Amino acid sequence: MSLLGALINGIVLIVGSAWVLYEAVPRLSNPEMPETEGMIALAILGVLVNGFAAYKLQGGKSLNEKVLNWHLLEDVLGWVAVLIVAIVMQFKDWPVLDPVLSIGFTLFILFNVIRNLISTVKLFFQASPDNDLLQNVTDKLLELDAVSNLHHLHIWSLDGEHHVATVHIVSQFESKAEYLMLKESIANALDEFELSHTTIEVENGLEDCRDTK
Repeated sequence: MSLLGALINGIVLIVGSAWVLYEAVPRLSNPEMPETEGMIALAILGVLVNGFAAYKLQGGKSLNEKVLNWHLLEDVLGWVAVLIVAIVMQFKDWPVLDPVLSIGFTLFILFNVIRNLISTVKLFFQASPDNDLLQNVTDKLLELDAVSNLHHLHIWSLDGEHHVATVHIVSQFESKAEYLMLKESIANALDEFELSHTTIEVENGLEDCRDTK
């Protein structure tokens, strides 16, 4: 549900940004002077409310939290733009500042939202959340003396924060004690990656991998 929420939020932000651009671009050639006093009051309220919400949500690791944070940040920057424009237009007759700042902030937010949305779509197709993570896990497991080879290593994410891994390990062991030691060394090697769930199949020596039959 978190991943689905990130997808929906991303789409809403893109649609909203497109609407802002649709409204703001024509105003570049025909700007209108707004009511600045009301703009200032609403802008201060908007900055305080959305700024507090963004502060409470900062540091979130899931894609949904990141997209929501960009949503709130867009609101904060939008209200900051309104506040700046309103104060300037209190003294200068420059109504064109309103659409200019709206377009600038919207493009900035749109770029980051699209980037997060691409990551969300990849996770829906169970793509690896991070190619470096895949390589680091491979290297760490192959460093173990008891591991001679590995294959079918797959890592995917449930929400951009909690990752799942499956792998086939090839090893030589002759007793239950050696097998238990191998399991412990694998668990210790994977600890640093904070994987939420792992499924590991151990193949002994010349045993054929059943997934290649």
